[in-house]
Amino acid sequence: MRNKIVVLITLLLLQGCTVGPDYVRPETIVPIEYKEAPPNGWKTASPQDDCERGPWWEVFNDPVLNALINQVEISNQNIQVAQAQYRQAQALVAQARANYFPVITTNASVSRSKTPTFNNLNKESNSDSDFGDNVSNEYLVTAGTTWEPDLWGSVRRLVEANKAARDASKAQLALTTLLMQSSLAQTYFQLRGLDGDQRVFDETVNNYQKLYKITYNRYQVGVASKGDVLQVKSLLEQAQASAIDNRINRALYEHAIAVLIGEVPANFTLAPCDTIYPVAYIPIEIPSALLERRPDIAQAERQVAQANAEIGVAMAAYFPVLTLNGEYGYDTNQFLKLFSGPASLWSIGAQLAQTVFDGGARKANVQIATANYDATIANYRQVVLAAFQDVEDNLATLRILNQELIVQEASLKTAEQALTIITNEYKAGTAALADILNAEITTFNASKGVNDVRYRRLYAAVGLINALGGDYPTEED
Repeated sequence: MRNKIVVLITLLLLQGCTVGPDYVRPETIVPIEYKEAPPNGWKTASPQDDCERGPWWEVFNDPVLNALINQVEISNQNIQVAQAQYRQAQALVAQARANYFPVITTNASVSRSKTPTFNNLNKESNSDSDFGDNVSNEYLVTAGTTWEPDLWGSVRRLVEANKAARDASKAQLALTTLLMQSSLAQTYFQLRGLDGDQRVFDETVNNYQKLYKITYNRYQVGVASKGDVLQVKSLLEQAQASAIDNRINRALYEHAIAVLIGEVPANFTLAPCDTIYPVAYIPIEIPSALLERRPDIAQAERQVAQANAEIGVAMAAYFPVLTLNGEYGYDTNQFLKLFSGPASLWSIGAQLAQTVFDGGARKANVQIATANYDATIANYRQVVLAAFQDVEDNLATLRILNQELIVQEASLKTAEQALTIITNEYKAGTAALADILNAEITTFNASKGVNDVRYRRLYAAVGLINALGGDYPTEED
């Protein structure tokens, strides 16, 4: 009895052994602050990548955008794929955990057989009476179990690897969701930018129609030439053609939005709208918070943890495998006595198997796992660097666009004032046609420039929120 207890304790102690390196999160170079952040434009925060992200798109106060993005998570097929892959990763963890436990099997069989029996051992006799039949039945019911104790932590490392893969898949789901949401928002603002361009084109067409009428009237009274009339008419027709051409890209963006929300483009229509929503305050967190917020960084870090655990799985192959097995059941040739004591049978045993020579296969597997681990570390650091670049790019874009918008709006105001003055002078006959045409072109370019910058700011604002991980803390938080 004492020996059995010693063996049991030894097995339990061995269960605590885990080969392979323990995981340590890789270090990265993190700047103290963002170079492109505006003064007093960032604050300390400590988000987590697994925290639920709020409806960041609501900061744009666009009810149409809100409704569209709410459809993305439900109907977007890329998100559906990521959700299915996450469920698969969860199942793989459960599958790996099953290796902790013994496998129990049952078996039941019945057979009837006939074997020849010699009644007479006299070799010289060939009579048929020398042979007889021996018919028998066999009824067998058994239950068996097989168990491989996790002596060296191979199963623990496998579970650890699958958990990390599951967490990476969860981060991939969050990343896919964020990318689809931000892609829809940016596509939406590109479409609205074209709606703004359409307004500019329509205003230009209207201005040229008025100018054509004025020039034609001047021609009727002999103050303008036929060439002036034709020149204005040509510009009017060019403006009308540009207004029509603008609808091509709008249709393409509308189709793209339909696909993002899981709709057939033929069944989706988005009414034109030219409401300009201001870019809200975007608090910029300290760079270290980015490592906890962005799902792509979380995914890359979890892949490092997975690769680290897989080294332990490969190293465990160097050690022997202990297999415990047992069986209990009944075997008899009489059905009514199947579960009687004399028909019972049992067996118990253990097997210790060790690979002595494999031509270097185990060593190669460890080298493969180690090289993969090194690759995931490099990938993690690259993802971090790219994330900081993403933030800096969008910060710089927003900062420069804000400066550009001030100049563009001033230019538009000046151009509109000049157009009003020159139009009145042209009506009075004190300005040439070339003057008013130049003023029209200048006003058109300035108006379109203002519209472009406004929507590029909205596009960049979505890009910055995406770069910061998708959450959107308010100024009061």
